Amino acid sequence: MAKIAKRFQKICEGIDRNKLYQLDEAVSLVKQWAIAKFDETIEVSINLGVDARHADQMVRGVVNLPNGTGRLVRIAVFARADKAEEARAAGADVVGAEDLFEIVNGGTIEFDRCVATPDMMPLVGRLGKILGPRGMMPNPKIGTVTPAVANAVKAIKGGAVEFRVEKAGIVHAGVGKASFEEEKIVENIRVFADAVIKAKPVAAKGEYMKRIAISSTMGIGIKVDIPSVRFI
Repeated sequence: MAKIAKRFQKICEGIDRNKLYQLDEAVSLVKQWAIAKFDETIEVSINLGVDARHADQMVRGVVNLPNGTGRLVRIAVFARADKAEEARAAGADVVGAEDLFEIVNGGTIEFDRCVATPDMMPLVGRLGKILGPRGMMPNPKIGTVTPAVANAVKAIKGGAVEFRVEKAGIVHAGVGKASFEEEKIVENIRVFADAVIKAKPVAAKGEYMKRIAISSTMGIGIKVDIPSVRFI
């Protein structure tokens, strides 16, 4: 039988796994028990009443968190000429065209998000088998295929979070760091939840938002009372 770490035992003693906490109380507890030696990420997970196997029940979108994520996001931009210069000036970490294609196609991916100008998509599309499974494929629906590359880079750097429902009907995202003030984490969670609500597909029937839980990187999930999120 696996031995439970003392740190994890300590966390479990301070949290009732069966209780539905008010959002502000849940955030306070997550911060209190984020006791790792690094600044843990605060994550929210929402269980939705959709069947992600059906295209008409897909939940996907992007939302700008008002207080950012606290995470350093590395961005690659596929662009040429003036657009490439705009991307660099906006803070893109990797910029290129055919040269960047060869790097990624060779298996080197030194970025977290990917943006492309529309004219680059025939080239970028050939990287679908590499970028797709990693959730990095640029998509016009979430603003990562755009001629306004500078705006896209600034939005992502400023706290834009992409979300997409998984096969089990769960959508999740990092919404801050344990070092954030409680009010900022609460606000980020409410804005994220509101975006998920607005992304509800027409084909979704019955209860849409079934469960919400928050946790830190090394912590355990804390169940949140859905009405306390008070969607904007």
